[in-house]
Amino acid sequence: MSEHRGVKSPARPTTLLLLAALTLTACAPTPAPAVSPTATITPTPSRTPTPTPPPTPDPLAGMSVADKVGQMFMVGTSVDGADPTTLAAVADDHIGGVFLHGRSDAGTPAITQLVAQFTTAIGADHPELWVATDQEGGTVQVLSGPGFDGIPSAVEQATRPDDQLRASAAVWSGQLAQAGVNMNLAPVADVVTSPDFAASNPPIGELAREYGYDGAAVTAKVGAFAAGMRDGGVLPTLKHFPGLGHVTENTDTRTGVTDETVTSDGPDVGVYAGVLPQGDAIVMMSTATYALIDPSAPAAFSPAVVNVLRDRVGFDGVITVDDLSAARQVQPWSPADRATLAVDAGVDLLLVSADPSVYPEMHQAVLARAQSDPAFAAKVDAAVTRILAQKASMP
Repeated sequence: MSEHRGVKSPARPTTLLLLAALTLTACAPTPAPAVSPTATITPTPSRTPTPTPPPTPDPLAGMSVADKVGQMFMVGTSVDGADPTTLAAVADDHIGGVFLHGRSDAGTPAITQLVAQFTTAIGADHPELWVATDQEGGTVQVLSGPGFDGIPSAVEQATRPDDQLRASAAVWSGQLAQAGVNMNLAPVADVVTSPDFAASNPPIGELAREYGYDGAAVTAKVGAFAAGMRDGGVLPTLKHFPGLGHVTENTDTRTGVTDETVTSDGPDVGVYAGVLPQGDAIVMMSTATYALIDPSAPAAFSPAVVNVLRDRVGFDGVITVDDLSAARQVQPWSPADRATLAVDAGVDLLLVSADPSVYPEMHQAVLARAQSDPAFAAKVDAAVTRILAQKASMP
């Protein structure tokens, strides 16, 4: 029997019966498997949803531009009494830190009272105040008298085994902490060319501030001193990046000081690469010019030199700078330009240590630029984020 296209033929009766039987079989319920009375039924564990981590709070939330800029300054005060400009900077601008300069043999009680004038002025709603000084040893020891040991020079310290130097530095650090000092602008990480050259190197060698004459020796002793500072509760500062051990003039007393030796991948920079992974520290930029890295500007104003520290060394912590107030090396620039150039280069914390009178001009310049220049404001935000993170990690 033929079929026409598109039209189905009627089904045969036997075929319909077979299909009905198959349908009934398919619809019949499947009997459940028998369960032994002794069997243990393990319930299917319910999945616990992975909690969504709370958003990381923004450390800059609620901070005005002025408060951010304030955090980027460390301003000096004499150890003989609170400088009015610095005290006002703490109370009004909420600056990030104060620096004790000069020489005092009054001992712990006098320094504790001095520090308290600043720490109480900062106010409870603002970040912790860094209180710093130069407590290297030898000719560079700001604080002495009752409660402070006499600290030998770096050359003498270097004769001690590393563990003994660390233990001694922990004692010196504890003495600073007892007086309210929580940052030390030490140790010196500069590599002087040789003992014979030391007398020709005014900022370091002439003052016996060097820990050695090759990268490995300096790395070991600087690392021991820095570890001891942390052990005693004080944040160390490695200086003067990328190195002042080869210059023949002092940036404190001369202009145009230029280094012709230091390279971006040499032993001077290698000291920082060796020590910084060991623990928290600040790094201080030199104000000398480095002909083999960037001959166009002092290191403190040079993005190229700062980038050696950031990119080659891999340091992502706080960068400060040698004194921008009274050092002869930076006098060709106005105080306003010194501050803004350093921030533009990537410096986070501006040290105005010896002459606080230039601070207001510097502060106003950075504030005005941050309010008018979005790219500059982003650099301010990055700097303050690093500063606040470092402060939050301190004991």
